[in-house]
Amino acid sequence: MSDAQFVSDYDYALPTSLIAQSPCEPRDAARLLLLRRESGALAHMRFYDLPQLLRMGDCLALNDSRVYPARIRARKLPSGGKVEILLLRRLGEGLWRALLRGRGLGLGARLQLESREHNLIAEVVARGEGGQRDLQFERPILPLLPQLGEAPLPPYIRQPLADPERYQTIYSRALGSAAAPTAGLHFTTDTFTALRARGVRLAHCTLHIGLDTFQPMRAERVAEHQIHSEYVELGEEAAATINAARAGGGRIIAIGTTSARALESAAQSSAPGAAVAPYAGETSLFITPGYRWRAVDAMLTNFHLPRSTLLLMVSALAGRDNILRAYAAAIPARYRFYSFGDAMLII
Repeated sequence: MSDAQFVSDYDYALPTSLIAQSPCEPRDAARLLLLRRESGALAHMRFYDLPQLLRMGDCLALNDSRVYPARIRARKLPSGGKVEILLLRRLGEGLWRALLRGRGLGLGARLQLESREHNLIAEVVARGEGGQRDLQFERPILPLLPQLGEAPLPPYIRQPLADPERYQTIYSRALGSAAAPTAGLHFTTDTFTALRARGVRLAHCTLHIGLDTFQPMRAERVAEHQIHSEYVELGEEAAATINAARAGGGRIIAIGTTSARALESAAQSSAPGAAVAPYAGETSLFITPGYRWRAVDAMLTNFHLPRSTLLLMVSALAGRDNILRAYAAAIPARYRFYSFGDAMLII
């Protein structure tokens, strides 16, 4: 039986003043809370100290998914009522799963996108759970999103972002996420230079993030929660790098919960003695306390929402008591929380 039974056991109170509204400048000046898994010991550091906490032969796994400008403004036809579209996932040629904000958006509703450059109409062709809709656009819109859309910042960030690239990691390249892999936002070119000089390996994976990743769990029992699926890709070269690190005694350090989920998904079919196998496809892996980790030895992550699947995942690695104790120390120390917040290294 899983050690995680009740969602209420993964709750905590956070002052709203600690929810970061803007990214740290420079990126690597963010604070870093070091948590030792075995002892529960904590240390307060800065992100630029990260290379000194790692050793030759360690391997960092980085999710290189790039956020598309998923928030689009539109008007309902023929009434002209305002509609906000939040693209969640591409389902096919011109077909997207989306969240819609507006009135009267049932089957057959037609939406005119607000764009001076492009005259585009979308139609609601299916209804899903939680207000989700499937939208069929007149033609493929992925190449047009830079002109049509805006950065899909989480709802708890109410301050506009001056530079959309600050909601992207500097190594992002595979367009496809509705939210950023935020643990990676702290990295700079100087960080990578210092890591390479220390003999730390780097491996890229891809996990395209859906917004369900960040939603609070509303079921009473963890087992009742319906986990979402996301697309994962781990190539042969990255898998070989990770397996070489494991064979050489290095630690595999997931940069963020999304990288951790990608690696553990790729570990399900790994050969004996190997950490991962190349993988491409969907994953519905739900990591909760009691999970037996196969690939990940450590994790760099941000501070997560209460009652969220991400809080359960980090508790699965470090232990619920350790995580809640670390959060209880971070709050009076005025750490910044959530997407633009500070970082934690669980090692």
